[in-house]
Amino acid sequence: MSSEPIGYFLTALFLASGTCFALAPRNWAKAFGSFGQYLNVSNELPFHAFLFMTASTWLAFIERDIYSTLGWVSFAIILLSMMGVVVIIARGLRASSVVMHALDVNLDRWRTVTTPEIERRLRKKFMARALLGPFFVRSYGVRRKANISYGDAGKRNLLDVYHHHSYPPGAPILIHLHGGGFVSGKKNRQSLPLLYRFASRGWVCISANYRLRPTAQFPDHLIDLKKVIAWVRKNGHEYNANPSCILVAGNSAGGHLAAMATLTPNDPAFQPGFESVDTSVTAAISLYGYYGALNTREGLPSSPFACNVKEAPPFLIAHGDRDTIVSVEHARSFVQHVRTSSSHPVVYVELPGAEHNFDLFHSIRNEAVIGGIEVFSDWVLAQGNHHDRRAE
Repeated sequence: MSSEPIGYFLTALFLASGTCFALAPRNWAKAFGSFGQYLNVSNELPFHAFLFMTASTWLAFIERDIYSTLGWVSFAIILLSMMGVVVIIARGLRASSVVMHALDVNLDRWRTVTTPEIERRLRKKFMARALLGPFFVRSYGVRRKANISYGDAGKRNLLDVYHHHSYPPGAPILIHLHGGGFVSGKKNRQSLPLLYRFASRGWVCISANYRLRPTAQFPDHLIDLKKVIAWVRKNGHEYNANPSCILVAGNSAGGHLAAMATLTPNDPAFQPGFESVDTSVTAAISLYGYYGALNTREGLPSSPFACNVKEAPPFLIAHGDRDTIVSVEHARSFVQHVRTSSSHPVVYVELPGAEHNFDLFHSIRNEAVIGGIEVFSDWVLAQGNHHDRRAE
């Protein structure tokens, strides 16, 4: 009598958990807690989940593990999961059309300012890289200079510079802040596909650590981002960067900081000791950002909702409609808040089926979002409205 296929059964349960997390109603998916973010890999890499299901089932048949009660139960679980993965793939394939629609609605004549290559890539619903190399984020010709100090807070005040090996002159700048709920996170773990893509196009990209709770409190995090901007203004020439064109980006908590820095240009309350430095930016990008208030020891406004948005530069905001950590309603409210007063566009991309942390790999969804950010940045550069707000 053959033994029960415990390994196949546990594999089936794990893969089914990822499928259930991706397909369950958002309020139900919250029950997975922080473990759900590990299961989110199935949501972003559904083709690989499907292939793994196929391979494990094929192995179960080869080893005759399938011919038992537990084997057939496991097989049934795998089949149901496969049907669910097909739905996940269909949702991911919608990302490119959703991004295109957001650009069409919010950016006037964007096709005239971007390259045909980017538009062709954006029109593709599926990129081969999402299947063949989702984890290979590095790009040929891009160099990373790591662990450069920009402040006096040790490893929490270090940044990495990504730049093209040819040092093209007048390179625009993209500054990125990681997420982690202000309590965790590192500069070299998130949005790497975005950073390498932009650096390969000739941008100078900065990814920075910042001080975290509990040793730091707001506005320490925001002050650190302002210090990064000040560092770029002072040292960008070493990389042939153009300090008059700075886009600031972030995901989750980093999205909050990107929005706050964008909406508080040159505010001395957030620039202690470097009040005279221009910290205005040209545009902002927020991926699944948090826009609420934070506990602050100084009573300063800590939410983008509390900032003056009348002079807000262009924003691109992307959020998943299934985000179980920061609700999509939160993002919708902030988009409406900025659009009500600002004369500049707010490109809002609401991604069907997307959870938190959708930007870690070269997934179908993330490739579409990166393409949208490329178009957005090209459009911003074409406007030519880069300036020092102190001159106004």
